[in-house]
Amino acid sequence: MFRAVSRGGMNRDSALSDRVVAHVVKRTLQAAGNSSKHYAGHLLQAGLITQAAMAGVSERAIQEQSGHKSLLVLRRYIRDGSLFRENAASKVGL
Repeated sequence: MFRAVSRGGMNRDSALSDRVVAHVVKRTLQAAGNSSKHYAGHLLQAGLITQAAMAGVSERAIQEQSGHKSLLVLRRYIRDGSLFRENAASKVGL
């Protein structure tokens, strides 16, 4: 999603590393006057994965985009956003 940029402003073919994304997230939070203590770059990935799952995107399509090799690990990224949308008790009228 994010491409690396050289110090001279030239776009590179490689993606940003996870460390660079985490640094950008933390630096942006601090610049906005917020604490960056509880934030990291992987929260962006978890947010994308959660929103995609809530929108009905298949796990296979999400896995292809996120690069997860294991569905078990991918499913850990899907937050409780579907807790009430796909609640078994509410589906049977309880």
